[in-house]
Amino acid sequence: MYLLLLFLPFFSFLLSLCFGRLLTSKGVAFITNFCILLSLLLSLLGFYEVGLNRCPVYLKLSPWIDSELLDASWGFLFDSLSITMCILVSCISFLVHLYSISYMSHDPHQSRFISYLSLFTFFMLMLVSSDNLLQLFFGWEGVGLCSYLLINFWFTRLQANKSAIKAMIINRIGDFFLTVGILSIYIVFKTLDFSVIFSLLPYTFNYTLSFLNFSIDAVTLVSFFLFMGAMGKSAQIGLHSWLPDAMEGPTPVSALIHAATMVTAGVFMIIRCSPLYEYSYYTLFFIAFIGVLTAFFAGTIGIFQNDLKKIIAYSTCSQLGYMVFACGLSNYSISIFHVLNHAYFKALLFLSAGSVIHSLSDEQDIRKMGGLQRILPFTYIMIVIGSLALIGFPFLTGFYSKDAILEVTYAKYNFIGTFSYWLGILSASITAFYSLKLVYMTFLSNPNGFKNSMQLVSEPPLFMILPLALLSFFSIFLGFLTKDLFIGLGTPFWNNAILVLPLNSNMLDADFIPSYIKFIPFFLSIIGGVFSVIVFYLLPNFFISLYLHSRFFNLIYTFFNKKWFFDRLQNEIIASFLLKIGFNTTYKVLDKGFLEIFGPDTLSKYTLLLSKKVSFIQSGKINQYAFLIFIYLILFISLSIFIFLFDVFIDFQIYFIFLSCILMDNLKFQVK
Repeated sequence: MYLLLLFLPFFSFLLSLCFGRLLTSKGVAFITNFCILLSLLLSLLGFYEVGLNRCPVYLKLSPWIDSELLDASWGFLFDSLSITMCILVSCISFLVHLYSISYMSHDPHQSRFISYLSLFTFFMLMLVSSDNLLQLFFGWEGVGLCSYLLINFWFTRLQANKSAIKAMIINRIGDFFLTVGILSIYIVFKTLDFSVIFSLLPYTFNYTLSFLNFSIDAVTLVSFFLFMGAMGKSAQIGLHSWLPDAMEGPTPVSALIHAATMVTAGVFMIIRCSPLYEYSYYTLFFIAFIGVLTAFFAGTIGIFQNDLKKIIAYSTCSQLGYMVFACGLSNYSISIFHVLNHAYFKALLFLSAGSVIHSLSDEQDIRKMGGLQRILPFTYIMIVIGSLALIGFPFLTGFYSKDAILEVTYAKYNFIGTFSYWLGILSASITAFYSLKLVYMTFLSNPNGFKNSMQLVSEPPLFMILPLALLSFFSIFLGFLTKDLFIGLGTPFWNNAILVLPLNSNMLDADFIPSYIKFIPFFLSIIGGVFSVIVFYLLPNFFISLYLHSRFFNLIYTFFNKKWFFDRLQNEIIASFLLKIGFNTTYKVLDKGFLEIFGPDTLSKYTLLLSKKVSFIQSGKINQYAFLIFIYLILFISLSIFIFLFDVFIDFQIYFIFLSCILMDNLKFQVK
């Protein structure tokens, strides 16, 4: 059952890719949706057995690398963490597949698109169910490959090419650190199996590794490298710039990447390696600091964006910051709870945005929308539900996980906890601001689009409505239904899948913080929403005139609208430097210099000349050839005898010292 759960998406990928033309787009859609739905049903059965009955399943399929130094197998670990992620991935993937039937119906390459989605699902399932780091890395690289293929699906568009390459390169930076971390783990533990690594952790307190001529605690160094790998996949500050540009792909791709697959891989890896991080205080501090900075940084950019999908993309980046800094404060169960909740309302937002874009003939600028609440009432309700869940409105799904993160953060009672709490609630207020901005500018403002595009607007077909309705149900009720199971006090659900040391655990303290502290995020979110209404509804002309006439406000707007100039810094400092090195050093000096002089061309030229010179020796007379062979054989034997006698009767070391002394005397004489 568990292997079928994993390999059904791969089976659908092979069928749709190899026989897509024979099956037609409808046949491919039926087969892939059936396979993903069956995988979802098997995940639910596995959840009942593994999660609710607490019976983890451990499968060893076959050896992969079997040597004396390394023993890596195709193994699968289905514990409560893995099976929960399997449900998430297969559920979101099924809804995205269903949505794509209508959304991509006009595309002549729909079969190829759906096959890529199935492959994406397969690699993510492999990642979350792996029992060793090498197999996790296999799934890790697989989702990176699929993200490149899907972002670049419309490969005739130059911007799609650039965005896909950017995503691939930035993820390669994170993957480099992950590779170094995996190799470091092998040096320390001599294995890549999770169970062995975690069982040996208490015995590595005094073990150090030499890095850049510094002796560093092994667990700290390894966990730091692994987190740097997670930064690339989960788009943390510094390695985040690929995520908004990934919007160049079709909207179902954006929903799948942002909700269930690509960006959650990094957070999952941190939670899976929770025993490793629990033994490294400095790495946990760094994780919390980076996470809360990402939450604030992405929120400030989202305020000043005008692209519908990019606003939602930056909200994803901000929410990933919440998940990461929750891990940095040792609240892994709340982090995975937010991963699950966020997936459903973020998929709802993206697919609803896709409905708007699809209706408006691929228009994505919210400044050219407005007045759509009467034409698209169903889509309007869906986006409102998703936005309120994102804000953390009381009793919706986002409220139960987002507020829980902030409460346990406050209850940490140390510097990083206090810093994360106040910056986190400020980020929550910013989230409310740009979420209501999106709703108002898209649906409630005066119509700003072209008349011909507005005349063609209509509600999406059934296969697009059904996923939105299901996701809206999850966005409203899922948090309430699963809160006690996942993060309830004393819940045994996670079993041994997550480790939190007693010194770092503060779940109990969060229940006894003052009541007014628990209400602060809600009131600040209300303030952010009210301020958004004031800016865009009551005083729109004031801020437009402020932008036009105030130099200072113009600079502020430009700074945030240009994403803190991260792209410019990357292009002008890092990319241009590497391009100069690539042209001046590797191309001019190595390729056109060293390799041209000593490479195959020159070597072949001189070999040809030498062969022409040597060819004159070949007279074609056998007696001359025999004479030359005899002469060279005598010389070879004589030289061998001389070297043997020289080695026997003369000590090479004394001879070398003698020659060195003579040379030094001659040098001294010349100097004098």
